Amino acid sequence: MKWITREKAKVDRIACPWLISRFIDKDSVFLFVPKDKVIEISKKEGAIPFDTPGAELMHYEENGKEYVSFDSIIKKYNLKDPALFELAKIVRGADTSIPDTPSESAGLEAAALGFRNIAKDDFENMKLQFPLYDALYSYCEQKVKKNVKLEHAIK
Repeated sequence: MKWITREKAKVDRIACPWLISRFIDKDSVFLFVPKDKVIEISKKEGAIPFDTPGAELMHYEENGKEYVSFDSIIKKYNLKDPALFELAKIVRGADTSIPDTPSESAGLEAAALGFRNIAKDDFENMKLQFPLYDALYSYCEQKVKKNVKLEHAIK
């Protein structure tokens, strides 16, 4: 699968390629182009646009809550991993101005900005940030397991 989004990625536009390459298509290819060229180039390249105006996989609102492209991908591809739901909360908090932002979101946003500043391009940015998302995913897995054990102890 080929995917396309806006260049100069920060949070959601790096989180989405991580999600796609880890849970949807391990051989995925990503293109980063100027904002005003995403839809046009997506048609020429047969690429799936995400996190850009006019794309299906974009920020959305549901029941008065704001969601990001990471959430759109989880929903579209029917991913059911509870650790991904936890990670989505962190990504959402780092990429939007939602109330009750998880404390981890501020660190993710700061790291994402720093990686974007030191990376020579979006491909290097992905390479640098993917281990961060692997670690956050592992953290979320442990958090989910701990919460499940706590729920069972309460019952």
